[in-house]
Amino acid sequence: MSDLDQSGIAIVGIACRLPGADTPERFWRNLREGVESITFFSDRDLLDAGVDPRLLERPEYIKAAPILDGFDQFDAPFFALSPREATLMDPQHRLFLQVSWAALEDAGYQPDRSGKTVGVFAGAGSVVTSYLVAHQGHADLPGETAGLSHITNDKDFLSTRVSFKLNLTGPSVTVQTACSTSLVAVHLACQSLLAMESDMVLAGASTVRIPHLSGYLAEPGSVHSADGHCRSFDANGKGTIFGSGVATLVLKRVEDARADGDRIYAVIKGSAINNDGSQKVSYTAPSVMAQARAMVEALAVAEVEPDSVDYVECHATGTPVGDPLEIQALTRAFRTQTSREGFCAVGSVKTNIGHAEQTAGLAGLIKTALALHHRELPPTLHFETPNAGIDFASSPFFVNESLRPWETNGKPRRAAVNSLGIGGTNAFVVLEEAPPPAATDDATERSCHLFCLSARTETALRSWAGRFSELLAGEHAPPLGDLCGTANRSRTGLSHRLALVVENAEELGRRLEEVARGRGPAPASSPNEPPEVVFLFSGQGAQYPGMGAELYRSQPVFRRVIDRCDESLAGRLEPGLVELLLAEEDAGRIHETRFTQPVLFAVELALAELWGAWGVRPAAVHGHSLGELTAACVAGVLEPERALRFVVARAEEMSRAPGDGAMAAI
Repeated sequence: MSDLDQSGIAIVGIACRLPGADTPERFWRNLREGVESITFFSDRDLLDAGVDPRLLERPEYIKAAPILDGFDQFDAPFFALSPREATLMDPQHRLFLQVSWAALEDAGYQPDRSGKTVGVFAGAGSVVTSYLVAHQGHADLPGETAGLSHITNDKDFLSTRVSFKLNLTGPSVTVQTACSTSLVAVHLACQSLLAMESDMVLAGASTVRIPHLSGYLAEPGSVHSADGHCRSFDANGKGTIFGSGVATLVLKRVEDARADGDRIYAVIKGSAINNDGSQKVSYTAPSVMAQARAMVEALAVAEVEPDSVDYVECHATGTPVGDPLEIQALTRAFRTQTSREGFCAVGSVKTNIGHAEQTAGLAGLIKTALALHHRELPPTLHFETPNAGIDFASSPFFVNESLRPWETNGKPRRAAVNSLGIGGTNAFVVLEEAPPPAATDDATERSCHLFCLSARTETALRSWAGRFSELLAGEHAPPLGDLCGTANRSRTGLSHRLALVVENAEELGRRLEEVARGRGPAPASSPNEPPEVVFLFSGQGAQYPGMGAELYRSQPVFRRVIDRCDESLAGRLEPGLVELLLAEEDAGRIHETRFTQPVLFAVELALAELWGAWGVRPAAVHGHSLGELTAACVAGVLEPERALRFVVARAEEMSRAPGDGAMAAI
């Protein structure tokens, strides 16, 4: 297998709501800056949230939690939900809807107009900490609601609700394997793509603990951290801190992603899942042997040697027993093919955001994919002295304690993610950095760019303008042409709209910032359905010297059509179409009928194809005289090469006719 080949599953979209971050960009910034997103509460915070005052007096009650800002906020009309249905719905379902929509937008696909078979594989948090249980008899949840409370809260309906609301017609499966849920969902999503039953898949999870603003009891002997911090791999690691998180990936086969021009964050080269079975101490205990088997199988599927893996994102909950067993399993798996020591970094996102339970594996996968994308390894926090049960010195591993560039000496960057679930379902995923973007013809910078933006309300649109402004000001801003192309064609057109014509990224960023601050052009309200467009093609007389020359130089689509026409007329027209189009000297030939008509026809045909490439397709076409032939070609009635030969013959006959000059406007 060649380095960075085009096999595997591409991660083309990411969206998340994680502690301290409501976007992948913010999440990455927190990771690389070593931010711990654990909230420590005052007694007043907890009392105001309804926590029993007697709990606050207990020394083992830890007044901390990883929380989600705005977890209770939801735009019900956006998803065509009634206020009653939205009130009854578990926030896990609400946020998963929002994050799924955002992930598709990040991938550049309109949810209901992608033209692809899209599957959904996802899981949700425990009923023990659910919205419904916490609000039994609460005034906001009136009485018995029969089926409505069931389908708005039960895990069974998490995936299918997204499929229904976003009109996704691929397999829709809810996955539940405790803390390994989201990574198992990723594995099953990859299998769906490899089996060709889906063109694109959403893989995600949603865990929102209710009550949300609340501490926890860290009783002796439990897995809960006694100080509100998760200290993975560390001698002082005495437990974990459970929290919330919602995340979704959009996955496609690599060859399809490259063919479609998608941005690829990273590539999943292989994955495996299994179960411990009964050969372990207890139902809740991990198994070194079973973990190692899943790791070896995933590496084999990926056709990746352990020697080439630079980083492993571990489950690593910070417990005294669990972390050593996980490193033992990794060492056993890696030792099947390498005896090297200390070459592979390990880390755990739980030191940043706590244990997001069902979403934990996906949070680690997103961290790893972003690390590959940005070519940096973020730090693992709170690591000072290794857990006495971990023999790092004789293992392939070391803990990555600080932000550092991901150097490779020319070999592909590779990583892996491990996730474990109570009950014994293990998941292991092997990743590789994305291949270079596929070459495109649209490399020439145009003189101006159109940027379109829409949202359901003016407030939301101004908020989006601010986010795009921040993106353009950032270190990893995309090329302006790519940004405009995706924004214009791949985001769903909503009722409040804004269109800006700019010359460069700096101008766009400045004008979007003005919109975000309430200055500049006001967004306009538009109907949901776009107006129909009609193409009208003129006849002879509309020509002028240099028409289309700038487009030929700057627009590959336009240039391809002109070149194709020029080649088909080789030997029939001298000078050729391109020479006539670009002529600076003797430009008067453009007004000679035998040259005018072929050039005008080719330019009109190229313009129609260029507009089509920009997403503007006519509901009807009409033409006058020569323009009738162009209209017939665009309508699919006439084959362009045949029409062009007719145009040349027609022009030659007309140029030989007496009084040709009088016919110049025909």
